[in-house]
Amino acid sequence: MKLISVRRKTKNEKRFSEKMGMLTTKVVYIQKRFLNIPVKTLHKYRETYYGEMKDCEDCKISA
Repeated sequence: MKLISVRRKTKNEKRFSEKMGMLTTKVVYIQKRFLNIPVKTLHKYRETYYGEMKDCEDCKISA
């Protein structure tokens, strides 16, 4: 059994950007886990409508 693992999880989230307004997109979280408990989010990114991968820093979470 591994003590430390890295797991990738995809969620649908509502995001807001200045150019496109409100959009629902799939956001991928890469998390470090210790005994299957999430400890730290290493990276999060989203896929755009055109298939590009973008960092989530340019969109603000609304809600």
